Amino acid sequence: MLSMKKKILVLSVFSLAMLSGLFAQQDRAMTHSMYDKLSVNPGSTGIEEGICGTLLYRNQWDKFNGAPNSVVFNVEANLDRWINSGLGISFYHDAIGFNRQNNLLINYSYHLDLNVGTLGMGLGLGIVNFAMSPTWVTPQTDVDNYLPNAFSGTNFDMNFGLYWKGSQNYYVGISSTHMTQSILQDPTLSTVNFNTSRHYYLMGGYRFDQLFGTNQEFDLDLNTLMRTDFRKFSADITARLFWNKLLYGGVGYRTGESILILLGASMDLGPGKASFGYSYDITANKYIKPSWGTHEIMLKYCYIIPPPPITKSAHPRWL
Repeated sequence: MLSMKKKILVLSVFSLAMLSGLFAQQDRAMTHSMYDKLSVNPGSTGIEEGICGTLLYRNQWDKFNGAPNSVVFNVEANLDRWINSGLGISFYHDAIGFNRQNNLLINYSYHLDLNVGTLGMGLGLGIVNFAMSPTWVTPQTDVDNYLPNAFSGTNFDMNFGLYWKGSQNYYVGISSTHMTQSILQDPTLSTVNFNTSRHYYLMGGYRFDQLFGTNQEFDLDLNTLMRTDFRKFSADITARLFWNKLLYGGVGYRTGESILILLGASMDLGPGKASFGYSYDITANKYIKPSWGTHEIMLKYCYIIPPPPITKSAHPRWL
């Protein structure tokens, strides 16, 4: 358990943030960002073959009272067989201290097929919900009218993104989230707001196949994701080594925050493919002492739609 001094420190940080007059909410950062492109770049919707569902859970700064916890659930489908498009739905939940944020968006991406790859142009439309339920320890004989009360609000939210999947094992994408910059306000205290600050993302990756030319297949997968709201900038850089496309291990770095360790496995399961991943972030900033690092779990399954059966007419005129 955390000491009382640490608990008071955490509550003081959240209190000062609320009394400053405006919340500028920073989007969550996921170590498995290579599996969570949908929620930050709708242009990537349905680029992969089949129907894919992805679930991620992140426990940030374990044992740190009030630290962020995040859940992401994405479902997307490739519809290129019919309309050269992708369709998906993305939901994520953030819990930070007294605050709770929920985003639900429906994504559409138009796929423009070119000789050297596919360009996805996507739009995500949905809602953002923010709720705060504070518990303040105040003197029994006095009431502080500047302390926020519990409140909840919902507003329109929109994302936009471009995503290029090259034919030679690489991808690059640029996107923006919370383009509407919704402001949700405590009705009893006008100085306290929740602002869905507009974010900008740049992502890219490359996969080197069969590195060593041996009977054992080793592939190197490199990924990077940069994010900013023009108040804060952070970037993730990861490298994963795959063995026979079944198991992988990797390392990474998030600027100014942590060193990343990744482990995972993939396997054929029924008519599709299942993937499992775990990551541990070693805190490398001022929270290194009170936190026990960050745990993250990823589950993904892609159902590959079989091609339509080839039928032949039995009539002798149409052989």
